[in-house]
Amino acid sequence: MNESNSPQPTESKKAFDWRFVTPLYIGSALNPVNSSFIATALVPIAAAINVPVGQTAVLVAALYMACIVAQPAAGKLSEAFGPRRVFLAGILAVLAGGVLGGLGHDLATLIVSRVLIGVGTSTGYPSAMLLIRQRAESAGLTEPPGGVLGGLVIAGMATAVIGLPIGGFLVAAWGWQSVFFINVPLALVALIMAVSWIPRDPPFRSTKTLRDLAARIDLAGITVFSGAMIALLVFLMSLPDPDWVVLGVVILLGLAFVWWEGHVSQPFIDLHLLATNRPLILTYVRFALAMLCVYTVMYGVTQWLEIDKNISCADAGFIILPMSIISIVLAWLVSRRNLVRTPLIVSAVACLAGSAGVFLFTTATPIIWIVVITAIFGITMGMCASANQTTFYTQVTADQIGTASGLFRTFGYFGSVASSALIAIFFNPDVSDQSLHSIAAVLVILSVVGLLIVIADRKIMVLAKV
Repeated sequence: MNESNSPQPTESKKAFDWRFVTPLYIGSALNPVNSSFIATALVPIAAAINVPVGQTAVLVAALYMACIVAQPAAGKLSEAFGPRRVFLAGILAVLAGGVLGGLGHDLATLIVSRVLIGVGTSTGYPSAMLLIRQRAESAGLTEPPGGVLGGLVIAGMATAVIGLPIGGFLVAAWGWQSVFFINVPLALVALIMAVSWIPRDPPFRSTKTLRDLAARIDLAGITVFSGAMIALLVFLMSLPDPDWVVLGVVILLGLAFVWWEGHVSQPFIDLHLLATNRPLILTYVRFALAMLCVYTVMYGVTQWLEIDKNISCADAGFIILPMSIISIVLAWLVSRRNLVRTPLIVSAVACLAGSAGVFLFTTATPIIWIVVITAIFGITMGMCASANQTTFYTQVTADQIGTASGLFRTFGYFGSVASSALIAIFFNPDVSDQSLHSIAAVLVILSVVGLLIVIADRKIMVLAKV
């Protein structure tokens, strides 16, 4: 993990031509944009299918549930059967989900559509990371391909904010069905590009029985992990009225997962290896905390703008848009130079400063200052995502990168889900300046914790180059 200002070597440019990386970028972008597309469509969906608006929140939760489970599972499957195969299967799932959702006329159908889209889009990032790692090693690169990883950060994380204004435009122009149907052309383009430009995976080791196959991918471990994660999400979404029974289920399934993974020869997640890799755990925690703060501002401030300052959904989306633009620019600059230490420190300080700024928001605050403060979180999003991605890329071996990258995204979703819980707690029963200030106070505390984690990581702090 070398922080260097030198450009990427020529070998990197030769190994990662635009035809190879373009389908990976498109596939990785489908996940974050779909997570935010739906936000502007919930009200018209409720009116169209005759259900209360509150019930449509399950469409957001369905994608979160699918992604939290499917991200590391897709990484494991990529390692076992080949990343290209898993990538193509995911694109087909997105295609099916887009058609089903666009044609759907009831909540159950739309839920199935969102699950398909969540599972399908979850294959993009972990399979792309494994493909990139394999290509880098075959090209003899000794350092992470920073420019390529930077593009993946932009496609896979920084595009989330763009989904808000795009979703609003689609709903206004073609109705709520368009936020589902838009996946069809995107998936078809990614599918054609991937089939044409991504080299075929080598033949995988065949298994004689379904039992052998299940053992090879640790199907039982994936199932228990899925149950634990879904139960955790249900508990978080029950806040501010916690369902303690569900929390008990989370604990029981978590203990069962730990026991099982310690007794199988090919675990879904090697918990022993993870426990001994403290730097990797710190990387995941740093990323989760940063995403918690960023998503709380992204969705919490947006709700406050719409309800307390009476600003339209479209205008609120554009107020938050500079956050995305800044994060995209910084993600590219940080990743292409493989920078780690300075971006992590700056992103943590920016998160603290931005959180303090949100604490000062009132209904009388000029819009320009709201734009400036929220844009500061673009520094956190871009720098933190890029630096942590480069960090975990160097903290695991090539045969672990698929599952490790899936877990990386899962921790990001933990932050996103936790932000929803935080907003639900403090915006209940109403949205006001005072409730926003309470959220900001929590963000300040979390930002301080994030900064301390960065400083306490000795391997990060002893990096000689900036």
